[in-house]
Amino acid sequence: MKKILHIISSIHGETSSSSQLSNTIVENLKNAYPDSQVNKLDLSESHFPYLEAKHFEAFFTPAEHHTAIQREVFGRSGQAITELKEADFIVIGLPIYNLGIPASLKGWIDYVARVGETFSYVDNAPIGLLTDKKVYLAIASGGIYSEEPMKSYDFTEPYLRAILGFIGLTDLTAFRVEGTAIPGVKETALSKAQETVSEFTF
Repeated sequence: MKKILHIISSIHGETSSSSQLSNTIVENLKNAYPDSQVNKLDLSESHFPYLEAKHFEAFFTPAEHHTAIQREVFGRSGQAITELKEADFIVIGLPIYNLGIPASLKGWIDYVARVGETFSYVDNAPIGLLTDKKVYLAIASGGIYSEEPMKSYDFTEPYLRAILGFIGLTDLTAFRVEGTAIPGVKETALSKAQETVSEFTF
């Protein structure tokens, strides 16, 4: 049985273009692997507190000395990492906000990028520990960022390829629904993106 971790990060939740596109990816994965199990994490409803010093210290403090806040942070981090480790496929729906990823998604990343858990150092070089997994991104944007003149302004896919690769998730495919704010383009943007997903071999 394959396990799919489906992460939604738009502030509009399930109604967003990125979520609708990521849902299409999940459905195609389920068609390819009928016995698959889906674990959905909607970051618009389940927030990870942004890391402050009092939170970050939880990762380096012995459990018996944890404060109540540190126990909560350590527990949330451990759960998120377990979900990643158990998944065969990770599907992430995200919009482009101010040229970058949503703050909620960055918050989740800060909880799963942990030394000794998802990456380690060998001879002073980082080694990702999460391997043999596939990642699919569903990126939505009001403009068109996959090509010039706006391509250099897109910091979503390059950042995610870098940070996810850092923890070992190097097998990554990105799908895009673009131009959702452009008249004449927005009317068919989602359907075209969904068609691209349906033509892909999972």
